[in-house]
Amino acid sequence: MRKVSLVLLGAMLGASAATVGGLTLLSPAGARAAATDTYRNLNLFGDVFEKIRSDYVERPDEQKLVESAINGMLTSLDPHSSYMDPKSYRDMQVQTRGEFGGLGIEVTQEEGLVKVVTPIDDTPASRAGIMAGDLISAIDGEAVLGLTLNQAVDKMRGLVNTSVKLTVLRGAQKEPREVKLTRAVIQIKSVRSRQEGEDIGYIRITQFSEQTFDGVKQALQKFQQDMPGDKLKGYVLDLRNNPGGLLDQSVSVSNAFLEKGEIVSTRGRNADETQRYNARPGDISKGKPVIVLINGGSASASEIVAGALQDHKRATILGTRSFGKGSVQTIIPLGQNNGALRLTTARYYTPSGRSIQAKGIDPDIQILQDVPDELKGKDETKGEAALKGHLKNGEDEKGGSQAYVPPDQSKDKQLNAALDILRGVKKAEAPVQKPAEKKVETAPN
Repeated sequence: MRKVSLVLLGAMLGASAATVGGLTLLSPAGARAAATDTYRNLNLFGDVFEKIRSDYVERPDEQKLVESAINGMLTSLDPHSSYMDPKSYRDMQVQTRGEFGGLGIEVTQEEGLVKVVTPIDDTPASRAGIMAGDLISAIDGEAVLGLTLNQAVDKMRGLVNTSVKLTVLRGAQKEPREVKLTRAVIQIKSVRSRQEGEDIGYIRITQFSEQTFDGVKQALQKFQQDMPGDKLKGYVLDLRNNPGGLLDQSVSVSNAFLEKGEIVSTRGRNADETQRYNARPGDISKGKPVIVLINGGSASASEIVAGALQDHKRATILGTRSFGKGSVQTIIPLGQNNGALRLTTARYYTPSGRSIQAKGIDPDIQILQDVPDELKGKDETKGEAALKGHLKNGEDEKGGSQAYVPPDQSKDKQLNAALDILRGVKKAEAPVQKPAEKKVETAPN
């Protein structure tokens, strides 16, 4: 995420435009009219603020009024733009460094409730059975309806070894259930790796933090040392239920498997804001075959990696369609301990020019997991396309994808299929497996 300084202008100027012979001409009269409208709206805001200060039944917290107004302005843009107060900004900085306190869940907001994007491995949330798609309706008995996402997150965080009670709704379940969790220091080891048999290296990335590329590089080097030469048949890169993270880390991880070519481009409102990120020579994976696992919980930075390796035909993508978050958020510090803006500033595109916004990455080989009876109908996410206010992307938006990963590896059909392909037991060009025709109630996302 890029960090840029914010300059607050004393006046906001607009302009009307007319197109003549391909040239855009600014109308001074139109500019003055737009500026007048802007000042009128700002005066309206000031009038409302003063009325609340002077006439509300109780003395309001003026700082909270301003912060709420800012948050309302940002959340009206898209689901991923928001205001971070100073505490939330500090928490975010700690989280991207890979260690923070809390429950261990990535969340977003949907229709006033807190929605779980994914639980983080080996945290209180994952051990308590919290799943992607779960909706949190209350925290310690207090309804989250009416709270901003940051306020809800603050209530879930607290002192280590203290408890918090979440009221959770799941899929078609009519009755909410209460889950009691004990807060812990969440130390995110974003990369986990292990040797599969004597011939395959398995790398799991849980999120893209500042530590991610270093972890991937170390894992690749260890595999090459322990399985030299032709003994190493290839790698499985597991990005399932990875909600994303830092853009530069997704570029670096992609570069670990590429020799050259574009990895991703970001395009803002103006053409001159386009940025292209290219691979540098030096494929540290030594050209070995790669299979990338994705599912409905794979979002953002995960999709950048999957899209880059898919477009360059460097990897086979296996699993189910990804979440479809194709936008870039820039963290803009406001200075003087005023927190920061998390603002959507660009869309990103894969090397072939694909926008995955509200569409996701379609795997080369689709394989569905066998879902336990008690979770059937609750194992899918609707994806970015289902989020209220999401950035639109044409008429062919897609949503709904399985996000279940069996805890027992022997039942993990996607991982086992990847291992078979790398060992030559199954062909990578196997036809896509179509899901059986049935009516499925999906969990909201």
